[in-house]
Amino acid sequence: MKAIISRPLLTILLGCGLLLQSCMESPYFQKQASIPGYEWNYKFTPSFEFEVTDTTYMYNVYFLMRHTEAYPYANVWMNVYTKTPEDTAFKKQRVNVELAATSGKNNGQWLGRGMGEIWEHKLRLTHESDTTILHRKGKYIFRFEQDMRVNPLPEVLQVGLRVEKGNKRNP
Repeated sequence: MKAIISRPLLTILLGCGLLLQSCMESPYFQKQASIPGYEWNYKFTPSFEFEVTDTTYMYNVYFLMRHTEAYPYANVWMNVYTKTPEDTAFKKQRVNVELAATSGKNNGQWLGRGMGEIWEHKLRLTHESDTTILHRKGKYIFRFEQDMRVNPLPEVLQVGLRVEKGNKRNP
């Protein structure tokens, strides 16, 4: 399925989205990777690396995704690979990310923010009460791999990682 939006218009809409994000509170870390040809292939596994220097705070970790309105699914299954400062290898976790309501009167409606034909989702990967996430100083790496039955996954524009500083840890 081909995109229903022209590339120049898509560039303008993405630029407007970045301007809107600049009005939000600054994250500890945020980075997005553009999906080549707007089709997320199994082999394309964007990686995000950042350093934690302040362990007196807890952190909230989010998966970011931008897609067109023509994205054909209500979710995305993906593998999240993480490597912490004490790990020698990546740990893999399979995650189902809900992108649209699947029941009730809002069935089929996107859950993220929409701007024209572009939808943006910010979905929590960590639980607020989990004090073991990002609790050591050092380098952390997150890598995302789409794990849907369809390859490549159409109409995906960008995926990313956002880390926000949370509450102070209890001593």
